[in-house]
Amino acid sequence: MNAYQPRHGSTARAKEPEGCLTAAVRLPVRIVMFVLVLPVRLAWDGLVLAGRAVRRGVLVPLGRGLGWLWRTLVVAPARWLWRAVLAPLFRGIGLVLVWTGKALFVWPWAGLWRYVVVPAARGISVAVAFLVRVLIVVPLAWVYAHVLTPLGHGVLAVLRGLGRGLAWLGRHLLLLPMVLLWRYVLAPLGRGVAATLAWLWRWLVVAPVAGLYRYVLTPLGHAVVAVVRGAGAGLAWLGRYLLVVPALALHRWVLTPLGRGLALAVREIAGAVVVAWRVAGRVTAAVFRFAGRVLYVLLVVPFVGLWRFVLAPVGRVLRDWLWRPLASAARAAGGALRAAGRSVRAALRAARESVRATRAEIRRALWGSPRPETGGAPRSKERERLP
Repeated sequence: MNAYQPRHGSTARAKEPEGCLTAAVRLPVRIVMFVLVLPVRLAWDGLVLAGRAVRRGVLVPLGRGLGWLWRTLVVAPARWLWRAVLAPLFRGIGLVLVWTGKALFVWPWAGLWRYVVVPAARGISVAVAFLVRVLIVVPLAWVYAHVLTPLGHGVLAVLRGLGRGLAWLGRHLLLLPMVLLWRYVLAPLGRGVAATLAWLWRWLVVAPVAGLYRYVLTPLGHAVVAVVRGAGAGLAWLGRYLLVVPALALHRWVLTPLGRGLALAVREIAGAVVVAWRVAGRVTAAVFRFAGRVLYVLLVVPFVGLWRFVLAPVGRVLRDWLWRPLASAARAAGGALRAAGRSVRAALRAARESVRATRAEIRRALWGSPRPETGGAPRSKERERLP
């Protein structure tokens, strides 16, 4: 039984040492699993073979027959109907609709735009441009050149003088007094106020706060940290010896052996199921191979002998002595009919040519041939001069 190992099993499992308990449990478990799995494997393989037989013998031919019927009865008539009737009809309807749409909606508006709107717009644009130039642009250019330009030069000179005077007044009446006020009054006063406020902030706020932090809060914080550290160490000791040590002992001496036993049982049962499934597969393969051989000998061999020694010789005799002579005779008859058809067509063509020549001669005898100086050409091939 050890020869049936999983194909993709890990090498580490094969190298693990196995005890006598494992070897003693493995053989009975595999025997029990084989007895339980063999009927299931027989039923499974039987269903698989039956499904394959139904698919090959029933479903595939039925599908091919339905596909042939669909192609013959639906696809081919629909394709012929589309190519011979619907497609030309739709093309004709499309051409009629396109021509009608162009005649009703495109061509009238295109003619109106090309021959009415565009010339009218061009004339109106030329007239409007001429009126704007004569009535607006030319007068405005004259007013700008002869009125606004001299007036602007004078106003600009007046504004320059006024600006220079206002700048001198602002510099001597506003800017100089403000600079002197800031330099000799406001700046010294601000420096004194800032020094006073800095001295008050240092001795009324910073010094008391620093003394409170150094002599009150720092010792109090050290005491609180010491208390918290002692409490944390005590709680850690209690947690270690009341929770961690019992949990480790439970895991090491109870859960680990129990888990290993369960893992061993599950692994052995799974391995036994796999081995039993493969052995049962070989057994079922041998059983169904024997049954298939018996059915082949009882059913297929007689039909093969009937086909090989009865039907095939009869078919060859019919093919060589009946079908091939008939096909040769049919081909010969077809060739003769085609040759006769070609000769009949040649005779009809010669008769048509003679009739045309006779009709041309009669027409020339009654009405004469066309004069070369008039530049007239024969109206049809029948009036051409015969060689």
